[in-house]
Formats: sequence, C-alpha cells, structure tokens
Amino acid sequence: MKELVHFIASSLVDQPSAVDVNESDQDDVILVELRVAKEDLGKVIGKQGRTARAIRALLSAAAGKENKRSRLEILE
Repeated sequence: MKELVHFIASSLVDQPSAVDVNESDQDDVILVELRVAKEDLGKVIGKQGRTARAIRALLSAAAGKENKRSRLEILE
C-alpha cells in the first residue's frame, strides 16, 4: 500500500523528494498517511477532491484483496 501511494503521489507533484508515506495497521484497517510539500498539496487533492478520491479508490481496491479496509490521510 505504501509503495502504491508513494508512486502515485510522486508522479503528481513537482517535488517528489518531499513525498513521505507512513503506513500502520489497526485491526482490519490500513492507515496510510501522506505528506507532501505545502505547494504540492493542491495537486494531490485535486479540484473538489477528485484526485484524492481516486487515490482512495485505488487504495481501497488494493486493501480489498487482503480483506481489509483502508484509510488515506493527507497531512500538511
């Protein structure tokens, strides 16, 4: 999961070296925290949150293969 989110976010932003992804398991939920440079935050979220929603959908599909749920938090 961590690698998937890191690849997607790095492809979207201007400063891929500033992308930081942390992953933790909490029971049946996989929590993924994404940090990007402040000026790249809008690129990861997208217009009306569409890009973030798409990343969450891909993450949910990947977590479904492991019979788990996923949660993506985009942090400043």
